[in-house]
Amino acid sequence: MSLTKNRKLINEKHDRDKEYSLDEAVSMIKDMKFTKFDESVDIALNMGVDPRHADQNIRITTSLPSGTGSEVVILVLARGPKEKEAKEAGADFVGNDDFIEKLKNGWSDIDKIVATPDMMPSLGKLGKILGPKGLMPNPKSGTVTMDLKKSINELKAGRVELRVEKNGIIHSSFGKTSFDEKDLIENVRTIYEALLKARPASAKGQFIKKITLSSTMGPGVKVDLTTIKVI
Repeated sequence: MSLTKNRKLINEKHDRDKEYSLDEAVSMIKDMKFTKFDESVDIALNMGVDPRHADQNIRITTSLPSGTGSEVVILVLARGPKEKEAKEAGADFVGNDDFIEKLKNGWSDIDKIVATPDMMPSLGKLGKILGPKGLMPNPKSGTVTMDLKKSINELKAGRVELRVEKNGIIHSSFGKTSFDEKDLIENVRTIYEALLKARPASAKGQFIKKITLSSTMGPGVKVDLTTIKVI
């Protein structure tokens, strides 16, 4: 199979087996962009945990200093005065039973659902629908709360959820290729530091084993963990 011109350029710049410093990796991600649209930049972390153990099933949130660059569409499920609070805080959709029925019928034109605790008995019945889509609210991710304003503001500003998958990997977006390098680097460090603080006492050996950065259409670039300086 013949290589495209862009693929040849990538192969000249990128060694798939090499670990690059964080600064180099971020620079390469931006340099190997050949598309016209503003690609998302993602991080994949191979964790030294076993998610089958409840205490190692990591699920935390952290706010990125420079945000993610993506617009977050939020549905708030609440009743009474809390509906007004959600609307004033900037939620895109606000309601209760009517939206639960829409969700039940497959509607999912949203990125996050925030709910007050009293809505969870009704919402919990949709676990098989919302769970696979990553939409089910959870107290650990700050999406089941009475402080709707705080949750909405943080999600809009760039709060991300770091959740370990069953294969021990955590995926998250941390910006766009249009971001300045220093902003992308700072976001990676924030994610790295947040996970170090969340290390379970029962986790043995190397906690974060490998980190790979990539853009939507670009190759994965491995990062030398010793170059991630946590401030």
